[in-house]
Amino acid sequence: MSGPAELSAEDRKLVTLARSAQARTGAAEGAAVRDLDGRTYAAATVALPSLSVSALGVCVAMAVSSGARGLEAAVLLSDTDISATDRAALRDLGGDAVAVHVADPSGRLRTPPNTPEE
Repeated sequence: MSGPAELSAEDRKLVTLARSAQARTGAAEGAAVRDLDGRTYAAATVALPSLSVSALGVCVAMAVSSGARGLEAAVLLSDTDISATDRAALRDLGGDAVAVHVADPSGRLRTPPNTPEE
């Protein structure tokens, strides 16, 4: 396992943003993505009686609604792996080249960077 210190500075920023979003809400997951223009989007899981959206799902939706043309990287803070739905959303917007980092809620990486298809 590797720690956030082994990430690039830009990817460490994504970990920090994801941790902040998760901590603010006490949600099960936090996530952050960086688009092709370097803009970042961070979110936590939405779990309402009438609406459930994963943290990565919220990030992708925010990027799309802000006009992002693609993604460079994504971070998911979770005790579980990325869902098939989230992998598909990352691929839809970012293609196969998106670097995806999965970490536990403290930000400690659980897997090496990969693409949504791996």
